[in-house]
Amino acid sequence: MCAHVVVAEDDAKQAELIRRYLEHEGHCVTLAPDGRAALDEIRRRLPDLLVLDVMMPGLDGLGVCRTIRSEAGLAGLPVLMLTARSTEDNLLLGLDLGADDYLTKPFSPRELMARIRALLRRGVRAQVAPGVAGVAGTAGTAG
Repeated sequence: MCAHVVVAEDDAKQAELIRRYLEHEGHCVTLAPDGRAALDEIRRRLPDLLVLDVMMPGLDGLGVCRTIRSEAGLAGLPVLMLTARSTEDNLLLGLDLGADDYLTKPFSPRELMARIRALLRRGVRAQVAPGVAGVAGTAGTAG
């Protein structure tokens, strides 16, 4: 399955590492160096998943996530947040804003890929069975 994944990451080396792992698994990847570029890309062609760094210049990942969840056409997009912020408050804020998963840096690329595979599986189920509770876009908001 070739999924289209947008990686919003301002650290070029980190973005390239993630891109290589995703492409190795057969996915199509678009890199965005900041939040505004990520939103432009998502609006141009809705991806299957967004890997979103929290701390980026200009519009940060929290703002991107907030915007995505507020736009009807984008609200169901699965979002995996990456951040160096590892406190529980930061994790809860990301999940409360609508992230489906949250991974702190430094991270294991293998763990990142396992989480991406899980989110993509949920996204496929959402396309096959729309309206089923607990599918992509709702996982991060469950109580």
